[in-house]
Amino acid sequence: MAAAFNSDGAEAIGRALPGPGERGPARSGPLADFYELRRAAAFVRARGLRKVALQFPDELLEDAAAVAARMEEATGAAMYVLGDTSYDSCCVDEVAAEHAGAQAVVHYGPACLSPCRRLPVLHVFGRRPLDVERCARAFRQLHPDPRSRTAVLSDVVYAHAMDELEQRLRPDYPHVVFSRLLCEAEPVPDPDPSLLRQFGRELPEAGLEGGAVFYVGGEGLPLTNLMLSWNRCAFSSFDPATGRARRESLDVNRALRRRLYLVERARDARAVGILVGTLGVAGYREALRHLRDTLRRAGKRSYTLAVGKPSPTKLANFPELDVFVLVACAQNSLLDSHGFYRPVVTPFELELACNPARTWTGSYLTDFRDLLPGSAWPGGSSWGSGGLSTLLPHRPGAGTPPPAPWSRSTCLWGEA
Repeated sequence: MAAAFNSDGAEAIGRALPGPGERGPARSGPLADFYELRRAAAFVRARGLRKVALQFPDELLEDAAAVAARMEEATGAAMYVLGDTSYDSCCVDEVAAEHAGAQAVVHYGPACLSPCRRLPVLHVFGRRPLDVERCARAFRQLHPDPRSRTAVLSDVVYAHAMDELEQRLRPDYPHVVFSRLLCEAEPVPDPDPSLLRQFGRELPEAGLEGGAVFYVGGEGLPLTNLMLSWNRCAFSSFDPATGRARRESLDVNRALRRRLYLVERARDARAVGILVGTLGVAGYREALRHLRDTLRRAGKRSYTLAVGKPSPTKLANFPELDVFVLVACAQNSLLDSHGFYRPVVTPFELELACNPARTWTGSYLTDFRDLLPGSAWPGGSSWGSGGLSTLLPHRPGAGTPPPAPWSRSTCLWGEA
């Protein structure tokens, strides 16, 4: 741990970077297809935009100049490339876009799908290749019972192939349920109580009654987040990059015990640092106010810190703080703080520690918006006491008409 706090930078300076031929392909297929240039250009022209920010993750930044040139040629608008975002690249960096005077953002690569409020946003995930036939075979091997109720979710980069996968599985598995990506700009005022909306996705709650989830994608935070939040479900997965299918064996109980230990550390803390881990997710200001008020009522001192991406070196500069709470998107709120001088907890864990009205029910929340007043997730004893009701939120009301037709590969935030 000492190396994390005391370093002269020699390791970073002397680190050998891989050459273009050593890194492997950052994208697959032609530039125009992978980045969906035609759809992105139509988005710009339809709104008459003159300045547009193009946000790339580090692994796709090498294509930024070519994409920007093609977009300017197709639209006549000025393109500004956003790289090295202040926080994680899965979140839309609206602040950086506004610094450039951009009127909208085209976000490339994997995304957490956290809603934005300031600017219109077009998500282009990148069409990663998926062998649909091989994926369907893997599903049949892992779920041989045609009567099984299984929910199918995917990483956003494979969302474009889910329609074809559903067509292959539906004849043999009539009860299989596929999630869809949420693309609306504003929360639905009267949501259908039969639909579960979480992590930028929507699926019928009945799809989880079977307790089985099939995930198309590789290991990483998105899958870990799902497994902790839906910890009563049995997960299986198919990784298109390796072709490997398996039943997931994450020790959820052990992970939850670790998180509950952090709750006790937060309960014993006297001074808490609130880390601003996002400036783009809608509701982050309300979440900061809510946490400050919760800490004040619990008799704890709070300090709000904006340090960019948290690191052991940065947070070690605040030894007087006993614990930190990270306000970030749902995908990045579960920060592994093993190497940190002080533990880093989530807003939900801080609520468990400081708010007597919120008790542990077995369900784990990673989206800070679920803690705010008016959320669809009630707190404390108002939660259900058994079965699926302890896993999923209760939503009063019914009679909402079915949603309009949608496309799994199109996500658009900020529409009027």
